[in-house]
Amino acid sequence: MVAHLTELRNRLIYCTLFFLFFFILSYFFIDKIFAFFTEPLADTFADNENKRLIFTGLTEVFISYLRLSLLVSIILSLPFTIYQVWIFVAPGLLKKEKNIILPFLFLIPIMFLFGFFVVYYLVIPIAWEFFVGFNTEISGQDLKIDLEPKVNEYLSLVLKLIFAFGVAFQLPVAILLFTILGLISSEALKKNRRYIVVIVFLIAAIITPPDIFSQIGLAIPILFLYELSIFVSKFIEKKKK
Repeated sequence: MVAHLTELRNRLIYCTLFFLFFFILSYFFIDKIFAFFTEPLADTFADNENKRLIFTGLTEVFISYLRLSLLVSIILSLPFTIYQVWIFVAPGLLKKEKNIILPFLFLIPIMFLFGFFVVYYLVIPIAWEFFVGFNTEISGQDLKIDLEPKVNEYLSLVLKLIFAFGVAFQLPVAILLFTILGLISSEALKKNRRYIVVIVFLIAAIITPPDIFSQIGLAIPILFLYELSIFVSKFIEKKKK
């Protein structure tokens, strides 16, 4: 018992040190990281002479940089953390259990990154074009409506979208795991398809900005992955038989 607790402590120390290393490294390169996250907005503002991000609090930019460094360090240290968890847990598992769990340890971060690429390269550019389109002049008046996004609000929105897509793209991973464990079947997935469509669009409307592009951009890939999960579930069921 003492040996297991000692090993657990050591694994936690390794994970913490690895996380701190990436956190410091991320903050050291925070300018380049921040530029990467603001690039979609800069591209959208390409024809705008007054393009800029503003901050109204003394600590706003500093706190925003810390939050961004925290996110990047979590993503970068996630594979190492999963590896440490696996080393600690694997000796107590049967060979069959190892064969079931091991692929999912790779699928989870891969699907999270897949969700990140979808939201960064597909959804965010379309959503930003929609929001920036509200820059206009009031008819009959010498007044303009100009967008001047704040640093913390912009990063909060981007990080919220990334987290939402990263978590939502874990749906096929969960479905595959439940199928392997016999907790769900491909027939049940097909039977409840219409309910899933409604639930997915409701969740997309809640966790994304209030524009139709972001909501559809989240819902459509999830529904596609759901259909793909049904196909893979059929294959797994046939293999088990």
